[in-house]
Amino acid sequence: MALLPDVWRQDYWLPPGVTWRDMEELADSERPLPHDLLIALPLALGFVGLRYVFERFCAPPMGRCLGVKNRSQVSAAPSPKLESFYTQRSRQPTQSEIVTLMSLCGKTQRQIETWFRLRRNQDRPCQTKKFGEAAWRFVFYLTAFIAGLACLIDRPWFWDRSECWRQYPVQPMERAHYWYYMLELGFYGSLLLRISVDVKRKDFKEQVIHHLATIFLLSFSYCANYIRIGTLVMLLHDSSDILLESAKMFNYGTGWRRTCDTLFVVFAVVFLVTRLVIFPSKIIHTTLVLSMEVFEPFVGYYFFNVLLMVLQALHIFWAGLILRMVYKFLKGKLEKDERSDEESEVEEEDDDRGGEGNADRGGDYCWEKSKDTLNSKLCVLTNSCVLNNLSNHRTSAADRMRKAQ
Repeated sequence: MALLPDVWRQDYWLPPGVTWRDMEELADSERPLPHDLLIALPLALGFVGLRYVFERFCAPPMGRCLGVKNRSQVSAAPSPKLESFYTQRSRQPTQSEIVTLMSLCGKTQRQIETWFRLRRNQDRPCQTKKFGEAAWRFVFYLTAFIAGLACLIDRPWFWDRSECWRQYPVQPMERAHYWYYMLELGFYGSLLLRISVDVKRKDFKEQVIHHLATIFLLSFSYCANYIRIGTLVMLLHDSSDILLESAKMFNYGTGWRRTCDTLFVVFAVVFLVTRLVIFPSKIIHTTLVLSMEVFEPFVGYYFFNVLLMVLQALHIFWAGLILRMVYKFLKGKLEKDERSDEESEVEEEDDDRGGEGNADRGGDYCWEKSKDTLNSKLCVLTNSCVLNNLSNHRTSAADRMRKAQ
């Protein structure tokens, strides 16, 4: 508890020469207070409940309109021993473990491999679940972007970035910006609460880092009264997220391939421009350089910029995945979202449109077909040999009869 007063030392949070008394000149309703952040927790829980209602009642009709359907799956045959191994030890057994399971269950190696493949496919999230998640994020990002643009477009710092630091940190906070902050903070808190039960993606760890960095960034920027630059950061990020989630929604539907491809191209352009050009050249430049025209560096200045750098590192990581997808798209090989449509622990199928059942039984089916073909050829060959022998036998018998006569 003795350390608690040190956390709020003014030289941590405020530029040199500014004290908490200077901040108290503003009324409590006009300046950000740390205890305001407590409202983010009930808002996060409220978003979790609202999302449940949305995915239960609103997302299914939207999915039916876009033709979203779950793929048919072939269930693995009941096997208590294999199920116990699958749930308790490994979803992908090694070769030595397969040999042990063969002797334990009395099955062939191919039967065990097929069982595990079918069992892994049973755990794959269905299309309607993934569509519901994308639709929920799309609705929020679209609503947040429109609301954020409405409350910022007539503000001077929206057009002139130097206005972000005029009279900083003694800047009054508008009520609309307060709710913009709290709703964004509550939403990212809800994403963090639900991340363990959502579709697990290839960039799961990066998503956790992103959510934590965003929450810390929003919380610190609010307490340090970085409200003006913080609202610009949120608006910039929401602009490309809308296009990403809408492209996913059409990707899960049937008959919307051209629309999905168009949205993906637009998203890639907007993402690369906003995250790799505007964000570092405008936002980070503003916090690193322009702010120094008003005050000297302090602890909060360094901490805030470090968090922005973490976000930029994640932008570069995702930009690499997007560029790889663009490369495949231009070559006509783009089938799956490199970042968000496939799960890291789930085996990818060779034929997404053919259904898991045919894919899993493809090897057995080809073997059976080859075996039947081979058997038919052997029968034909055998019959030919028998007929030839019979004909030769009749010919030789006729020759002997003529000679006897």
